[in-house]
Amino acid sequence: MGEERVKEEALQLIGMFQLLPRLVVFDLDYTLWPFYCLRRSKRETPSLYPHAKGILYALKDKRINLAIASRSPTADTANTFLDKLSIKSMFVTKVRLLELPFYLFISKVVF
Repeated sequence: MGEERVKEEALQLIGMFQLLPRLVVFDLDYTLWPFYCLRRSKRETPSLYPHAKGILYALKDKRINLAIASRSPTADTANTFLDKLSIKSMFVTKVRLLELPFYLFISKVVF
């Protein structure tokens, strides 16, 4: 399914709701792309899940802010991949999460 077609389908689904969120937060590993950054090299060419970019564009078209929350220990690799995929500018903020048993705490902005 092409990026534009996915975007149009996502816009139709979003259009079914009267109230929309002001912000949607995405994880990276196995949410936007099918791998763990920890196991990849910055030199590699990353790929998104097939529908991811169309959905991101649909949310942006509806003026919904996008953010990334990730606990990946390889923020530099994640940043490189976001740049290579030309989607880094779509996100209003990127934060790194530290995971403690049963709780997630935002530690600091790292991207």
